[in-house]
Amino acid sequence: MYKKQMIFQKVACLIAVVAAAATFVYSLGIITDIYDSLYSTMKNVNDLTQTEVPGSIIYYDMQDFNKTFMHLALGLILVSCTLYLTNTNIRRKYYVGNYVSSVLFAVCALGISIWSHIRISAFKVQYLTTVDFEALKAYAEKWGETYIESTFFLDLHYFVCLLNIAAAVMLLVNLYWKKDMMKKEDALIAQGKEA
Repeated sequence: MYKKQMIFQKVACLIAVVAAAATFVYSLGIITDIYDSLYSTMKNVNDLTQTEVPGSIIYYDMQDFNKTFMHLALGLILVSCTLYLTNTNIRRKYYVGNYVSSVLFAVCALGISIWSHIRISAFKVQYLTTVDFEALKAYAEKWGETYIESTFFLDLHYFVCLLNIAAAVMLLVNLYWKKDMMKKEDALIAQGKEA
């Protein structure tokens, strides 16, 4: 039983780091399609109403969110590293630091997932309802620019959020399992001393 639990905790810590890294990479590319198709339609960055395509202001609307998202993703990477600094991945018996790092990652990952899902879903609705895709297609054909109507990069957040949630749940399950194993081990030791 100990071997299974030790393998599980190694996998949980690894998935946490992968989830944090995936969140960071995703934050770097989330507005790639929006940039490629809408940035050039903005004729005057000092007056965002001057655009060839109505609704293209979404590119600028997403800038503050994207910057914050990227910083949070970097923070999540640092938090995931604490799992390895406290040896949460290999320690047989957990101490306060292991509990703190596991719970901290779970809270941060769940918080970022919920926050980013709400914000990205709202931007997706804005993108689909405010951008004039007919005007965008005409502009792209006229100037040889990229025409993208897809919401692939916005939809990719479902995968990233699920990965973070899975890592958080695995770490919390691991904590419960580890605590249970430590109780059983202490009980066996106590029985040995009594005999």
